[in-house]
Amino acid sequence: MEGYLIPLWAAIWWLVAIPFLALGIHQLRRLLAVDREAFPLLGVVGGFVFILSALRLPSVTGSSSHPTGTGLSAIAFGPWITVVISAVVLLFQALFLAHGGLSTMGANIVSMGVVGPIVGWGIYRTLRDTRVNPYATVFLACVFADLFTYVTTSLQLALAPPVSGTALVNPPNIILSSFIVFLGIFGITQVPLAILEGIILALVFKYIVQLRPEILIRLKIFSEKKIIAARGS
Repeated sequence: MEGYLIPLWAAIWWLVAIPFLALGIHQLRRLLAVDREAFPLLGVVGGFVFILSALRLPSVTGSSSHPTGTGLSAIAFGPWITVVISAVVLLFQALFLAHGGLSTMGANIVSMGVVGPIVGWGIYRTLRDTRVNPYATVFLACVFADLFTYVTTSLQLALAPPVSGTALVNPPNIILSSFIVFLGIFGITQVPLAILEGIILALVFKYIVQLRPEILIRLKIFSEKKIIAARGS
């Protein structure tokens, strides 16, 4: 949330996020220069990232949590373009929904827009050319993209002391114990939400397969043979 990180750590996470943003903008411009018809799919996945990550769901641990939606974007456009989508979503949410913040946006981009999508994309790339069903591949990629977003958030919270503290960096023993506590709050809470998100986005992917399979084939998300088989099923 806004104001949680001391200025030093807010700046550090912005410095980490900026190179990924620059790479994502470069790849997005290249994609749209050669394939303007990717716009509809870009709009669909961007819309789902915005809607899902804006939901605030209460948890049994006393906190609240959010889906992310970035797994489907990583599958469709890769992790770097997903960084740009996540940054736009986080900016609008910070400005209009009081969700997240501008100073902490760099940290939120790293967790939601960089680490989560990279993990989801890695799972997708590992399973894409195997005999695993495409819908199962999408499900697993989306689940782990969501979960690792919150693993990263737990680490970010553990690394930096709150604004009320006097230290610039927590000592190692505090970092480890804090990470375990935050992981227990965010990680355990996120497991059922991540599974639910995986199911929802697998169904969204099925809808795209049924409606516009040619976009998925042109973007080489799966082979034409797999898309046709998935459409038939």
